[in-house]
Amino acid sequence: MLISEYLALRNQISVTTGNPIGTGNVMRQEVTEQEGSFAEALQQKLAEKQGVGFSKHAMQRLSERSIDITEGDTLERLNKGVEIAADKGSSETLVLVDRNAFVVSVKNNKVITTIPQEELLGNIFTNIDSTVIV
Repeated sequence: MLISEYLALRNQISVTTGNPIGTGNVMRQEVTEQEGSFAEALQQKLAEKQGVGFSKHAMQRLSERSIDITEGDTLERLNKGVEIAADKGSSETLVLVDRNAFVVSVKNNKVITTIPQEELLGNIFTNIDSTVIV
C-alpha cells in the first residue's frame, strides 16, 4: 500500500470519541448542576444533625440511673460543652453538667456513658483528654 492510498483510506474512516462533538459544554453544565445538588443535600444533612448523640450504653445508663436530660437546659449545656471541647481539639472529654457527668467522644459527637452525682465519689475517669464544666 502506497502512502497516498493509506491517506485516502484514513480520511474515509470516521473516528469517534467518548464525547460527541459539540456537547462538551452541555455535559459540564450537567455535572456542575449535579455537584450543586449534592452540596445542597450534604449541607441539609449536616444541618439536620444537631447536637450530640447517645450510644446504646449511654441510653441504658440514662434509664437505669434515672437521669433526665430533658429537664431544664441540660441537653443544651451538654452540647455547648462538647462544642467547647471540640474547639480546643479534644477527642475524649468529661463534661460536667450540674450534678451529672458525661463521658463524650468528641470526634464522634456521641455520649459514651453518664454518671449521676451519687456515683461520682471515688470514680476515676480514664482515657479522657479534657474536662469541661458547664
